[in-house]
Amino acid sequence: SRPDGILEERIQTKVCQEYSPAHVDTVSVVAALSPDLCISGGKDKTVVAYNWKTGNVVRTFKGHEREITKIACVCRSSQFFSASRDRTVMMWDLHGPSQPRQQFSGHAMVVTGLAVSPDSSQLCTGSRDNTLLLWDVGTGQCAERVSVSRNLVTHLCWVPREPYVLQTSEDKTIRLWDSRGLRVAHVFPTKQHIQTYCEVSEDGQKCISCSSGSGGEGCEATLWDLRQTRNRICEYKGHFQTVASCVFLPRALALMPTLATSSHDCKVKVWNQDTGACLFTLSLDGSGPLTSLAVGDTVSLLCASFSRGIHLLRADYGQGLALREVAAF
Repeated sequence: SRPDGILEERIQTKVCQEYSPAHVDTVSVVAALSPDLCISGGKDKTVVAYNWKTGNVVRTFKGHEREITKIACVCRSSQFFSASRDRTVMMWDLHGPSQPRQQFSGHAMVVTGLAVSPDSSQLCTGSRDNTLLLWDVGTGQCAERVSVSRNLVTHLCWVPREPYVLQTSEDKTIRLWDSRGLRVAHVFPTKQHIQTYCEVSEDGQKCISCSSGSGGEGCEATLWDLRQTRNRICEYKGHFQTVASCVFLPRALALMPTLATSSHDCKVKVWNQDTGACLFTLSLDGSGPLTSLAVGDTVSLLCASFSRGIHLLRADYGQGLALREVAAF
């Protein structure tokens, strides 16, 4: 056992089901569209709607010329957006035509941030070109453009029920933008490493950011207060390589508030949100770097990987909170 008492479990690939694959190459991103459908994208340039409960591809959408980098789903809707290295964003409808409903072109480099407003009327995009763009979804027109030197965007997340957009950057900062005029409302204390990803809690009161790193330096997730104090609340340390994704877990999963992280070290970790204690570590051996994490339902997580597609993980309460891999696609 590990000296710090962390449970670690290695799941052999033969134990889990092999569903029909969603992609033929590395999966860059996965997002939940509904309680049984996920949307994913990757190096094969396709956007795939997949039923992870039955193990079937529902629809494949083609239009991008290069790798898919981000997916954003419209809440309680069949619509979603995809961003790509081809510098464009496309809007799709699960029940619509095979062509995109709308295309958004305005960045000079790869689109690395994508967030849709709570009322789905606006879209915020960010890029390695140091710019953020705010779009009118209905018309496809750019309403606001702002550029900040060295602000290479890594992720965007819209705060629920608020006009604010959270943004992480390669300049090691986390910014909170006011979409009304696209102005910086707050800059959180600069971290030691590149901030790779951010996620906001459903109540809009807290957010998590993830750090790059190697050999255990950096490689943490950080919980921040999004309310008036905007203080750092807790840090989650234990990964040995870049943490690429983080999610708040549904309260039904555990008696205490929990969150999960996925890393380039092939591990998914579940944390006690309040204390920073690691509750469980799942090693997805042979998966390569884990690129993206999404909540499927109250007991299921979806984890995209470099080498083995998307992993379906399930919470197990046999001996405390544990994760196990039940399928891969």
